Amino acid sequence: MAALLLLSRVLGQVRDTVISIVFGSNQYVDAYRAAFSIPDLLFFLIAGGALSSAFIPVFSEYLAKDNEEEAWRIFSTLATLMGLIVLLFVIGASIWTEPLVRWTAPGLPDETRPLTVAMARILLPAQFGFFLGGLMFGTMNARNHFLIPGLSPSLYNVGIICGALVIAHFVPVPVFGLAWGALLGALVGNLVIPVILLPRFGGKYRFELNLRHPGVVAVFRLMLPVVLGLSLPGIYTIVMRGFASHFQAGIINDLELSNRLMQAPLGILGQGFAIAVFPTLSTLYALSKREEFLAVLNRTLQTVLYLTIFVSAAMFFFSFDIVRVLNEYGKFTPEHTEFTARGLQMFSIGIFAWCAHPVLMRAYFAIRNTWTPVLLGSLTTAVFFGLCFFLTTPELGLGYRGLPLASSLAAILLFVLMLVGLRWQLGRIDGKALARLVPLSALLAVISAGAGYGLASLIPPGEGIYNNLASGLRLFFGGLAGFWAYLYLGRLFRLKEAEYALTVLLRKRAEVVAPEASEAKEAEDESRQS
Repeated sequence: MAALLLLSRVLGQVRDTVISIVFGSNQYVDAYRAAFSIPDLLFFLIAGGALSSAFIPVFSEYLAKDNEEEAWRIFSTLATLMGLIVLLFVIGASIWTEPLVRWTAPGLPDETRPLTVAMARILLPAQFGFFLGGLMFGTMNARNHFLIPGLSPSLYNVGIICGALVIAHFVPVPVFGLAWGALLGALVGNLVIPVILLPRFGGKYRFELNLRHPGVVAVFRLMLPVVLGLSLPGIYTIVMRGFASHFQAGIINDLELSNRLMQAPLGILGQGFAIAVFPTLSTLYALSKREEFLAVLNRTLQTVLYLTIFVSAAMFFFSFDIVRVLNEYGKFTPEHTEFTARGLQMFSIGIFAWCAHPVLMRAYFAIRNTWTPVLLGSLTTAVFFGLCFFLTTPELGLGYRGLPLASSLAAILLFVLMLVGLRWQLGRIDGKALARLVPLSALLAVISAGAGYGLASLIPPGEGIYNNLASGLRLFFGGLAGFWAYLYLGRLFRLKEAEYALTVLLRKRAEVVAPEASEAKEAEDESRQS
């Protein structure tokens, strides 16, 4: 799964680079980005990924009890119900696409809006693939098969790449090739292939709408808090697109690119640590080992913060080089490199908080509390909406940069609120250690990343493709120098996270194992024996 997720992220970046090369950043690409707001809104309103998240444990329970017939009855009811609901939403959204576009992207110019409306109508049927495919992938995951579900995001990205390179040459408006490619990738990867392969996994579908079935009721009961929690990050993106539509052509695309660059460390570090620590936290809480639970949570959170605070600083300093290496080709001009890099700088301020969210969220899930993070996230979303209004006022002079700054400030606020919530529910969260770690790491990160950037500035810029190469060299050598400086400065100031990172990276024989790690291991062993 890790390899497939990495493949998906690599192809996602290739997709964005190809779009930059072929189309650049202009009103046509803005129309394409804005067209996703309506399908995304549909996805969030009727559960989206939360459906499969709630379906898998119920389906797995019926399989574990050798009640396969009932398990497939639950699948059939949910597939029938969601198919009908999605059909109604797609028809309704296709009829009222224009007013929906005016609502989700009110600032689009009159000449751009018809393109957005047309592409939104092309993209809407893809929701059949995402919803029904999510259910079919859930049945595969329940049977411990992950290859086909893991490949679907990559096939989706390949579809968009083909749309840019091939389909665009056969449609009257070339940018429509992106929308047709997205539709093709979504239906093939999420619907056609799973339908063909599902019988190999014992799949049985029949038209059924038994909404009173205990398993169906259990799925919807589990789904409600999950859908609210999963919807919040997507709502941020939709809100930003709406506000960005009031700025000049290309800004929607530039912000989308910088947002995706910001999400790279979130996927690798934030989600990676969260997935790794979740089983241990669940085991410790189930065994009523609260002290060990808090110790493991504190150590994991501090490690994530220590690493991602440097990432925040490095992406702020090297934002122009990052964007230039990945996007400044073909029709993507240096002007839009500047717009995207300025947006990335504002996004980078909140990277450490975004990466801490998954760890804190898993802590709430481990203690069987799903509503608190949802309520806190909803409150933060309201604050984010207000910040978007305030930070884009002409008096402040931030312009479109106020939108990613609002995102970062809201992320930091949610980080603090979730910490306070856990402290209220669990008692001691090592606040003194965090109060020392965060500002000290931030100071050391700014010094180290700034020094690395200064060193990298000795590499002169070039012309054309050589300028991209120079940025790549600056990014590699400057980032590497800054990172090692950050680790050694951290050790100088007796930060345990720096010492441990150096021990791992330098492959020393001496082991540095936190006491709570061994306790967690003992807890897992005890759980397995019982």
